[in-house]
Parts: sequence; C-alpha cells; structure tokens
Amino acid sequence: MAREALTGSRIRERRVMAGMKQAELARLAGISPSYLNLIEHNRRRIGGKLLLNIAAALGVEAQALTDGAEAALIATLREAADAAGLSGDEATRADEFAGRFPGWADVLAGTAKRAAALEQTVEALNDRLAHDPHLAASMHELLSTAAAIRSTAAILAENEALQPEWRNRFHANINEDSRRLSDSAEAIVAYLDADADAADAASSPQEEVELYLAAQEFSFAELEKGTVGEDLIDQMVQAAPQLASQAAKFIAGQVLRQVVEDAAVLKLAELRAAIEEIGMDPLSLANHLHCAMPCLLRRMAALPELGAGLVVCDRSGTVIFRKSVEGFTVPRHGACCPLWPLFSALGQPGSVIRSRVTQLGRADAPFEGYAAAGTMANTGYNSTPLMQAVMLLLPADAPAGEVVAMGSTCRVCPQDQCRARREPSVISAGI
Repeated sequence: MAREALTGSRIRERRVMAGMKQAELARLAGISPSYLNLIEHNRRRIGGKLLLNIAAALGVEAQALTDGAEAALIATLREAADAAGLSGDEATRADEFAGRFPGWADVLAGTAKRAAALEQTVEALNDRLAHDPHLAASMHELLSTAAAIRSTAAILAENEALQPEWRNRFHANINEDSRRLSDSAEAIVAYLDADADAADAASSPQEEVELYLAAQEFSFAELEKGTVGEDLIDQMVQAAPQLASQAAKFIAGQVLRQVVEDAAVLKLAELRAAIEEIGMDPLSLANHLHCAMPCLLRRMAALPELGAGLVVCDRSGTVIFRKSVEGFTVPRHGACCPLWPLFSALGQPGSVIRSRVTQLGRADAPFEGYAAAGTMANTGYNSTPLMQAVMLLLPADAPAGEVVAMGSTCRVCPQDQCRARREPSVISAGI
C-alpha cells in the first residue's frame, strides 16, 4: 500500500494515542463520524483544509499524517526485515506498520539497532579473547603459576617427614609464586578494565601501524613528490607517537616504502584524471595507464574521495595491511574468511577477480570487490617467489545481480551451511 494512501490509518492511530473518541474528532473537524470512519479506514482520500483541521485537532503537523514515519525509521525496519529473512510481501509493509503503529515501530527499530551493536561487540570481544596475544600470554602465566603453586602445596601436604630446611624452601616458593599469581591477575584485570580513553590503544605492532595510518588518513603528501630518500621515511617513522615498538616502526617503514614505489609508478593526479575520463573500472584504468593491477588497486585506495577499503596479504594468506571501510570487518587477529576474493586471487596470480560481495552479520552493505596477486621483485635464481594479493573494496549501490555473502571470520559468521567453515560460530552455536 502506498504511503500516501495510509493517511487514514495514521489519523486513527494518532486519535487512539490521544485518547479521543471518533465522534469528538469528527466534531472538531466539522465532519460526520461516519465520514471520519471512512477516512480512517482509507476509503476516502483527504487533503486541503480538512486535513489541516484534523491535524490541528490532534495536535500534530499535517505532514506527520501524510508522510508518516521518517525515512530513516522505514529504512531501519526494512533492514531488520531483511536480516530476519521476512518474506517479500511482509517486508514491503514496513511503511504501513510504521504509519499505523509509530510507537511500536520505534521500539522495533531501536531493538534492531541495539542487536546490531551487540553483535558487533560480540565479534570484537570474541576476536580479542580468542586471539589477543597479550591475553594469551597472561592466561599462560596465570595457569603456569597456579600449577606451580598446586605442585608445591601437594609436596608439602603429602610429605610430612620433610626436613625443616626443605619445608622452608617450599614455603618460600609458594610465597613467591603467590605474588606472581597476584601480580598477573591484577595486570590482566587492569588490561580488561582499561577505561574508554584507552580503547584505541594498540596491543600489537600491527595495530600500532594501523593507528598511525589512520591518524594520517592513509595520505602522505610528502611521499608523493617524487624521489624520496630513506632519511625522510626514517624521520616520519621515528616521529610517529603511535609507533611505540621497534616492530611497529619496521612494519610502518615497509608500508611507506611501498607508497613511494607506487607513487613513482602512478601519480594520484594522473589517476584522478583517468577516472574522470574513463570511469571507475579498475581493469580499464590499468590498461589505460599501463599499470600493474595490484599497484592500481593500492593507488585507488589512496584516494580519500572513493571511500574505499584495502586488504593486502602475503603468500601465507596472512593479512599484512588493511584500510578499513564501514560495513566490512577485517579481524584484528586470527584467520579471515577464505571466501574473500583476496584469497581467490592469491591462488590465481596474474588474474583479476571481480565480485559483488557483502559481509554477513551487519547491514549487509554491498561492495564491489576487486582482487589481484603479483610477484614481488626476484632476489636471485631458484629463489622462492614472494607474492602479495591485494583486494580493493568500493562501496556499491543497492545489490544488483548475484551477491556473494561471506563473513569476517568463522567464529562470528552466522552462515551455518558454509563449505568453508573451520569452526562453530559463537552466534549460531552459542559461546
């Protein structure tokens, strides 16, 4: 039913919400109760002065009766319907539901948003608990210390004939191990209870690099000017407050050197001009600019106006670089979904993979995914070739044609019947 045809339903719901009898509203509007009844059941169209009179009697704007709920509310309801797998006929009645029951529509929309937020929290916490190296090391320390205390206590309890000297030594060991256990427990609690101001603190060198790149908005104008020496890169790395560890500085240096190499091959100004001339298709751009596809994809991700995401992995499939984009999550730790075009390209060097993709578990935002793999510079004869695969993610319009649904990682992917599943999901199978 069209939104403008629901004016009567909205009038009825507003009247009921106001605790007003039909006869009373009809009197205030200057019409008969029978005619108002026809209007409220959408059997008579309404407009002009009569609409204004009814709106005034109900104490609302006339637009609230003709337009109904806001577009954002309708969109949220439709997203909730899609996520729940509601049938086509039911899903198309979001406008009617919002118009007739605005209060319940707000409740449902709010619940859907909270569910999405909680799902995101579960994903982040699961990723952290399962793969965070700091937590893993802390838990290992706790378990090792507890085992040592348990072993020493058993010796003391089971050997009453121990010499006083040995008994004192074991008591000292228990005292020392107890202190270690207490310190470890306090450290892990402090880590988990870190305040909101430290939410962005990095717990690994890779995360330090990601914070640094994000602070620079993945843009390095000083590296785009032509020949750049190692001294400038070293200065940039050493001056970055986000890069606390030597490992992070090493990784960041590699990223910046890649930017310099790419800038020498293709200037961003040239890329912008080519996009203006022939469009956004990466394959056409690569042929037009005589640029290798992995390099082109990296350069497109460097254009802030495209709002693109980028993921790079090495030959082992380990993600070594990521530029996040809203609606597509790359796990901070652990293995990614093997269905990503990134890994298809890794197994087909020289080919270009294109796929319309969406990541399950969120708003199912569609992306145009482009992926290609290339061999890095050879270091000598008979040496193992080093490869990298690059995946560019461009936000797409509403899905058209076949869309490949995939997850971020198996632990938080709701798709049960997946041929690539490696372990149960905490969403569908429970924690």
